[in-house]
Amino acid sequence: MIDLRSDTVTKPGKAMLDAMLNAELGDDVFGEDPTVKKLEEKVAAMFSMEAGLFCPSGTMTNQIAVKAHTQPLDEIICDKICHIYNYETGGWAFHSGVSIRLTNGDNGRMTVPQIEELIQPDFDWLPNTSMVAIENTVNKGGGSVYTIDEMKAISDFCRSKKLIYHLDGARIFNALAALNKKPGDLAGLFDSISVCISKGLGAPVGSVLLGSKAFIKKSRKLRKVMGGGMRQSGLLAAACIYALDNNVSRLTEDHERAGKLAETLTGLSWVKQVLPVATNIVIFEVSSSAKIAELLAAKGIRVQPFSPTLVRMVTHLDFTEAMLEETLDVLKGLAVTS
Repeated sequence: MIDLRSDTVTKPGKAMLDAMLNAELGDDVFGEDPTVKKLEEKVAAMFSMEAGLFCPSGTMTNQIAVKAHTQPLDEIICDKICHIYNYETGGWAFHSGVSIRLTNGDNGRMTVPQIEELIQPDFDWLPNTSMVAIENTVNKGGGSVYTIDEMKAISDFCRSKKLIYHLDGARIFNALAALNKKPGDLAGLFDSISVCISKGLGAPVGSVLLGSKAFIKKSRKLRKVMGGGMRQSGLLAAACIYALDNNVSRLTEDHERAGKLAETLTGLSWVKQVLPVATNIVIFEVSSSAKIAELLAAKGIRVQPFSPTLVRMVTHLDFTEAMLEETLDVLKGLAVTS
């Protein structure tokens, strides 16, 4: 079975498993797991941030950031298709008691004028605009990418308005690969960054939240109350370290394969449109996503219905060149009736 539902379906190879089995361990809730500390320091240094916090998921790192940066009656600005708003179970309301205002960006990418328009005036009957959160790449935007200049423009604006600026970097390494940039190119732009290592980089579990030392100290307590204290989590951190050391440079292969999928899909009569492809996510429109998913599953290919009419394919390190060729052949030969 060829699985293109997500880049979260990858499984550790032998070398990653060996790294996990050989990890030096301790109790991370007591701050005593050396491998977790190594990962947190490594990711913080990569992005030129003061400190990091290893968490089970990107949803947790995002929700900790919202909680740590805000208080009830605050409001955060993000795009209408962002992950924080759509796929985190309304955690911003549940955990933090904040509201959200939504922009209508270009495939999820907000602009400074759009953000400025949503800042609330200081009236008793309105929430306090306190935070801006962007996602890079944008999942529902087909893996669309904010450039460094676009992120910096928002950063400068947030500084001028005294707004917290958070990056949901679930696929930030895909974005950096597409831009031919390094993590250090984001230095000084954000108050906090969530870096997921269990997607394109192939680790089985884990995200790292980055920020100031004071912010991370506060975030550790929030991680604990959310149930994120994982004890001998160096087993998982070792996989993340291996992924960072070995799987970043190959992300462009995923992007190239996604581009080939998009090129083939664009020429098929039953595909209405394909969103622009910049990284490893391909989203295309059909008459019935459930029908296409069923037809492809019968041919040994799993895809993700993303709406009644949208289908998502995500390339990843377990999707080989041979699998790509097989998928292209299946797509070209798929018998789709209206």
